[in-house]
Amino acid sequence: MKHVESYYAATANDHAPWPTLQESIQCDVCIIGAGFTGLSAALYLTEAGYDVVVLEAARVGFGASGRNGGQVVNSYSRDVDVIEQRYGKESARMLGSMMFEGADIIRDRIDRYAIACDYRPGNIFAALNPRQMNHLRRQQRLWEKYGNQELELLDERGIRREIATDRYVGGLLDRRGGHLHPLNLALGEAEAIRRHGGRIYERSAATALTYGAPNRVKTAHGEVSATFVIFAGNAYLPSQLEPRLARNSMACGSQILTSEPLSRDQALALLPNNHAVEDCNYLLDYFRLTADNRLLYGGGVVYGARDPGDIEALIRPKLLRTFPQLRDLAFSYRWSGNFLLTLSRLPQFGRLEHNVYFMQGDSGHGVTCTHLAGKLICEALRGDAERFDAFAKLPHLPFPGGRRFKVPLTAMGAAWYALRDRLGV
Repeated sequence: MKHVESYYAATANDHAPWPTLQESIQCDVCIIGAGFTGLSAALYLTEAGYDVVVLEAARVGFGASGRNGGQVVNSYSRDVDVIEQRYGKESARMLGSMMFEGADIIRDRIDRYAIACDYRPGNIFAALNPRQMNHLRRQQRLWEKYGNQELELLDERGIRREIATDRYVGGLLDRRGGHLHPLNLALGEAEAIRRHGGRIYERSAATALTYGAPNRVKTAHGEVSATFVIFAGNAYLPSQLEPRLARNSMACGSQILTSEPLSRDQALALLPNNHAVEDCNYLLDYFRLTADNRLLYGGGVVYGARDPGDIEALIRPKLLRTFPQLRDLAFSYRWSGNFLLTLSRLPQFGRLEHNVYFMQGDSGHGVTCTHLAGKLICEALRGDAERFDAFAKLPHLPFPGGRRFKVPLTAMGAAWYALRDRLGV
């Protein structure tokens, strides 16, 4: 199975192939999924001396990790003030202390392993109305309280210096965020795992598991015996492999267009300081420039992870609302990818057995949170589970409506919030 036809796949760095599992092997830790969650966990664990095997059904970075908007966005899909309201001050303190760590981990990985993934600093949260601008003022105060002093509030003139559009009334620039080529980051991390002796097997989907001591993970042509198993498949993990993980989550799709290359002057006329942007709507738009001066633009959510028939027809009107001057812009790439949503919009970490772990459901903030997850699982396996358990203790409820009705009911709820966004209330 190849990577989806995307800008990222077309510009991926050269790398040596990984084999398909064809035998029975043993290891300390077997990780199911070679996206950012699995790769981050594998790299931390191999650095710590564990014998690690990663099983990937398709290719390294095949899912959301190799298809996303490439934005390095701090915090979680629900900010720490919401966490405090719902779960108390201690949960807020613990999760707040980690809310900027994922991006720091990414920058450390890029520097330590010389990963060529076009990293650029800075991302902007753009407000479309005064209500959203007031939210960004509160967010700035909150993030500064938790240690991020690299924030700049942008008024209407400031946001227009950053983005060539009249659509926004202001914004918040986070210089501790950024943007990059996500598939090349994943490939670079996989090479680092190989360097530390970790084993990655592509086209080696886990087909059955027997829990015990050891756990046994079967593939079509092989088997892994492992002391620990980590589920890291997120939206691409088959529900029948471990039904318990599908009960409180839902796969959702997002779509991206990437333009033909612009001249450097044309590109910097749109985004003069080359920051990534996402707006503050419930169903948000996000965009940035690539290293070769293309405009990459994504947005919307398809609940239930259906691929729309015409991605350009879905995304192009969103792009033109932001940049009406680009009505003649041509596009080279169009693709969809799935992410895993939770009802709380917070990630789900936990244990299925005493030696079987899972990490999933980053709800749109996966680039940073997955890298944090890898560090926390390594800490837990080494005997310090305090930070992992701060996430594992969060309660998670199923989506209303059960398997049959959770998609339409969630879409109805999202439509209500989208209406509020349009009305600015």
